[in-house]
Amino acid sequence: MFSKRTGWPLTPNRFTLAHRQLQAAGASILDLTVSNPTNAGIVYDTKAILESLRDQRAMDYDPQPKGLLSARQAVAAYYLEDHDVTVDPESLVLTTSTSEGYSYILRLLCNPGDEVLVPKPSYPLFEFLADLNDVKLVPYSLIYDHGWQIDFDSLTEAATGRTEAVVMVHPNNPAGSFVTSSERTAINQFCRDRKLALIVDEVFLDYAHDGIHRDTFAGTRDALTFTLSGLSKISGLPQMKLAWIAATGPPDQVHAAIERLEVIADTYLSLNAPIQLACGVLLSERKKLQPQLLERVRKNLEELDLQLAGQRSCTRLRGEGGWYVVLRVPVTRSDEDLAVDLLKDRSLLVHPGHFYDFAQEGHLILSLITPPTFFCDGVRRMLREINQP
Repeated sequence: MFSKRTGWPLTPNRFTLAHRQLQAAGASILDLTVSNPTNAGIVYDTKAILESLRDQRAMDYDPQPKGLLSARQAVAAYYLEDHDVTVDPESLVLTTSTSEGYSYILRLLCNPGDEVLVPKPSYPLFEFLADLNDVKLVPYSLIYDHGWQIDFDSLTEAATGRTEAVVMVHPNNPAGSFVTSSERTAINQFCRDRKLALIVDEVFLDYAHDGIHRDTFAGTRDALTFTLSGLSKISGLPQMKLAWIAATGPPDQVHAAIERLEVIADTYLSLNAPIQLACGVLLSERKKLQPQLLERVRKNLEELDLQLAGQRSCTRLRGEGGWYVVLRVPVTRSDEDLAVDLLKDRSLLVHPGHFYDFAQEGHLILSLITPPTFFCDGVRRMLREINQP
């Protein structure tokens, strides 16, 4: 009755079961995995956001497959203002989410069974998107040595005659590493030589911990590149479903790609008018939200480092951006066992490293936008568990 592409193992793992059991029992759980900024005590300009959705033009049905021009111009203005990059609004395709954007791109580039190279560790969403689009994922490694680096040997080994694209996450989630300028040059050369497309997820681009904007791949001209981002992270508005694909690269390839993406988008016409008409206002909200979120990240990192300095068992890996931090912990039990023990014994929710495809045990992932009081208490509970005799 059901397709093979949805044949996922749906039995909850031990971690999920333990979490559900505690919730069902009414336990108070301290959550250090908070990724939703609307639930993290961030102050929003509610009036401005809601008023932006009252545009009378939303009563007119004007289907534009790539998205309304006014919304695409607002996205282009963001790139020019914040990243000093000129993006042609005609090379932008609006989507409801970056997940939908990935699906559009995979449908554009890949036949069933074709391969896409993805970083490891990284976000687990890729596996589901690949299954739904009949694409095979082949991992390449990020290695840690006083900071994260792309393992180009593993990237080269991963490429085959069926490879169609390389995914980069800039900065990586959860490692927090940005693609360096030298890595950018090398990856552009890699894709150009092999006639591969480059798919770059930049949802956390604006959250560099040092406050210095990193270069966007939306200015890339060397290889056919699809840059993904959206309101969810840029403006801290995951409930306002608007994201985009920016296509750049050799003009003839970009033109052909946009023509095909327009047909794909026209098939679904998923993005609604009120959100598109509000795009400029919602993007401008980033100027109020991003400073709050960055201050939250910095404050929690300071607290984490302060507590880590008082013990020797646990360290944090260096990250440069995003909302997450990776901790290295003693391998006295599996990451899942440790996460389950923290739930049962300390009423504390953290993510084990294998959720993000870490190759070895000994990693936990925490969210840095957790409210500071909770974060401080949660780190203290975690370290007590890790350092107990």
